[in-house]
Amino acid sequence: MRNIDRRSNVICKLDDGKQFRVDGCIRDMIYRLNVFGIQTVGSCCGHNHYPLSIVYRTCHNGVETFYELISGVEIPRTRNFYVKDRDGFFYIPEAIKELYKEVK
Repeated sequence: MRNIDRRSNVICKLDDGKQFRVDGCIRDMIYRLNVFGIQTVGSCCGHNHYPLSIVYRTCHNGVETFYELISGVEIPRTRNFYVKDRDGFFYIPEAIKELYKEVK
């Protein structure tokens, strides 16, 4: 992989021709997860406001399910995983709730 500006949002290109936008600081990690068969569908480095989050898709017995990798929480939607806060930063409410529950 070539050098990238890790502060910016960049395009990640997979060997099968698929491509998607990803935060530059986690591009290599997201690329490797996809290469190893973990189908990521969303990710955010947190931009020093929220924890890293990675949404991935599973399919078992024909049932598609989405999880956030770091917290392990299931996300009960098939799109629009992230919510924007009033300062313009994105987060996954279920993941934040689960992570803060573990801290208490």
